[in-house]
Amino acid sequence: MTVAAPDPREVREASLDELSRLGLPLPPAQFPLVWEPGDRIELRPTAEIEARIAVLHLILARCFGMPPQAAMSWLLGSHLVEMVTPPEWQFVMGGKGDHRSFVLHHDALFALAWVLGLSKQLDPTLAVDERLVERLPHIAEGETFPHWRSRILTAPQHPADAAALLDLHYCLDWAYLETERDGRRAPGLVDANAIGQRRWALEWAVILRGPYHDEPPGWEEVDLST
Repeated sequence: MTVAAPDPREVREASLDELSRLGLPLPPAQFPLVWEPGDRIELRPTAEIEARIAVLHLILARCFGMPPQAAMSWLLGSHLVEMVTPPEWQFVMGGKGDHRSFVLHHDALFALAWVLGLSKQLDPTLAVDERLVERLPHIAEGETFPHWRSRILTAPQHPADAAALLDLHYCLDWAYLETERDGRRAPGLVDANAIGQRRWALEWAVILRGPYHDEPPGWEEVDLST
């Protein structure tokens, strides 16, 4: 479903109000808007988001001891091999890459679960909902991706709500990094890394359409540099 994007200035004002409420620094006046007036927005297809959740969940299982052959077997049985990115593949099969960075994907997975309505909140002051694991594929028990999809009941967020949360995390990402640079404590239970991971997921899941937007990026192509 493609819809008209909400007024980016109104959304930004709400994001800055939330930063103020949390006692975080505000980005400079020239801080870019995420989209422009007249743009349109949509979410990636639900099946694509579900597949990304399943792959991230498998990667986390590898982080915590799942053998590579078992991981490969699950991917084959779930028909998800083609959804694994090259860096993920190297980690899943050979343990290559930054183990810590893959563990951090826990928060990206959390944000994607929110997009599909599998988690009720994405509060920047709260850690990942521990009950979320019950709503994810039971990989250790052999539950495949198709079986998981048939078990869960997704209720994707409205694209405008997801876009508003993307704008908030765009601002939060800047504010949390600034807070850490200043040696101050974050206002909640998560740090800048977690906020960055949640932003990563939202940047990928929310598709922006307009004259200044490129085609939707792949998972590894999401740009968090600005």
